[in-house]
Amino acid sequence: MRIAIVTDAWTPQVNGVVRTLTTLAGVLRGWGHDIRVISPDRFRSLPCPSYPEIRLALARQGAVGAWLDRAAPDAIHIATEGPLGLAARRYCLRRGVSFTTAYHTQFPDYLARRTRLPAATFWPYIRWFHRPSAGIMVATESVRAQLREQGLTRLYPWSRGVDLTHFTPAAAPPDLFGKLERPIQLYVGRVSVEKNIEAFLANPHPGAKVVVGDGPARARLQARFPETVFLGSQSGQALAACYAGADVFVFPSRTDTFGLVMIEALACGTPVAAYPVQGPCDILTPAVGAVDERLDHAIAAALTRDRASCAAYGASFTWEASARQFVAALACDPLAAAHGALAA
Repeated sequence: MRIAIVTDAWTPQVNGVVRTLTTLAGVLRGWGHDIRVISPDRFRSLPCPSYPEIRLALARQGAVGAWLDRAAPDAIHIATEGPLGLAARRYCLRRGVSFTTAYHTQFPDYLARRTRLPAATFWPYIRWFHRPSAGIMVATESVRAQLREQGLTRLYPWSRGVDLTHFTPAAAPPDLFGKLERPIQLYVGRVSVEKNIEAFLANPHPGAKVVVGDGPARARLQARFPETVFLGSQSGQALAACYAGADVFVFPSRTDTFGLVMIEALACGTPVAAYPVQGPCDILTPAVGAVDERLDHAIAAALTRDRASCAAYGASFTWEASARQFVAALACDPLAAAHGALAA
């Protein structure tokens, strides 16, 4: 099958959406599917206000439609609600072409943090964008429930996976970790305001705190928390080494829809501490992590979890299963989506 994926998030960005889409494309190509990706690197772009690492494509009117005409895909998936996603949505509606979408990111909450406006201000756009979709792919049950409350009902499950060639307990910890005070508390992800990293760095649990990732808040956080180790962006074996060498993985975000980094940490045998919010509550079980409104309490509890149990649970999330869910959602038609998808 020839599948067009339209996304405003793509390399060289480093985030869960990009990792999901690039890994998915690799799995599907390995199965013989023809994957065509339209992404910001095909166009002139400008930096996103307040987050310059993200580039917003400046596609000429009709350019996305012309690309889709040339690609002649059997299925179109619109991954993001940005400029390219909008252009593809417009093309599909004008042509009467079915398409699927995905709800990767809690944009209302993210924008609320950045603008200080209520999240409710932004939900009308989300409803408008996704309502014509033949199937909206969601990572967890709590996201499904949230979108149903917003009147979006054509919902299909699309979980995430772990690259078990890298993320295993066998990954050798970085030499640096041998010099740090235990327990080592690790954060991995974008270093930006919506990730609530300050709550992690300010928590009073003793031990070393390590941040892996980059973003617009890094300089400010380094200045405020000079005792924290900031390692910048890591990937592959180097990232796996950080996961495996940590004593606990701390996920302070209150706005993520899934949290791919949590299952990567678990696959490396590292338990997870988080707030009791969407994402962690969907993914974590009492055997592999802990949630609490006091993050230091969650950390203390998570440190008691069995690392072998964490690794086994993390390894149960595979990209092959994720890709099968994705293809199944693409195959649905609007009528089937309306009546059969994730029935309440």
